[in-house]
Amino acid sequence: MTIYFLGGGNMAAAIAGGLARQGGYAVHIVNRGAEKRERLARELGVPVSETLPELHAEDVLVLAVKPQDMQAACAGVETNGALVISVAAGLSVDTLSRYLNGTRRIVRVMPNTPSGVGLGVSGLFAGDGATEADKQLAAQIMLAVGQVMVVEDEAQLHAVTGITGSGPAYVFYLLDALKKAAVMQGFDEETAKQLSLATFKGAVALAEHSGEDFNVLQQNVTSKGGTTFAALETFKARSVAEAIGEGVDACVARSREITRQFEAV
Repeated sequence: MTIYFLGGGNMAAAIAGGLARQGGYAVHIVNRGAEKRERLARELGVPVSETLPELHAEDVLVLAVKPQDMQAACAGVETNGALVISVAAGLSVDTLSRYLNGTRRIVRVMPNTPSGVGLGVSGLFAGDGATEADKQLAAQIMLAVGQVMVVEDEAQLHAVTGITGSGPAYVFYLLDALKKAAVMQGFDEETAKQLSLATFKGAVALAEHSGEDFNVLQQNVTSKGGTTFAALETFKARSVAEAIGEGVDACVARSREITRQFEAV
């Protein structure tokens, strides 16, 4: 079995790199750009090529090109029964099947960028032509870069996109806001950055270690009328939590819209 990656972007490199480090898999990356091929071969130590070799039924094809480029990238691809795993957002199993001459042995995966450091979260949905063994193999591949959550309804991948797929950007937004607040309080940029990172890292570690509900942890550090209370009351007055919920709703709605757009083409 060879795991072929069609596309050599950041997510393909993250997954291929995770598999290469883990060992036990034959990995091959297909990418049109010569410079990127050379870099991937050098950094990951895996075979690369400009075109996709002939596939066999025991192989895996990971579709890792941009959604808008997928149809062109799949033109002429013969899967020959190989398992297809797509990490492209917005492209349904039906759309991917149409691009691939009707194959239904497809598993969709929605990963996120922390996969690049082995701390990703991937939502996984197996199409009606994929077996239980296919689902398990796809999950095993994605475990090389983090956690995997299997969903039984393809529509749930929109919610996965709204929470974990786009979620790192929300965290970066909050990190940037805290860093800017620290600068406003007189810290230099680098110190503000380190303080913000350390605060997030420590809070996440505490939450994982304690197992307590996030709300309980929040209450544990908040005394009525105290300093933290003053900050949280300001957040509540500005409806920060509600704004985050509305942001997730907008992300999910956009994900659904993108899927409909590709299905209409």
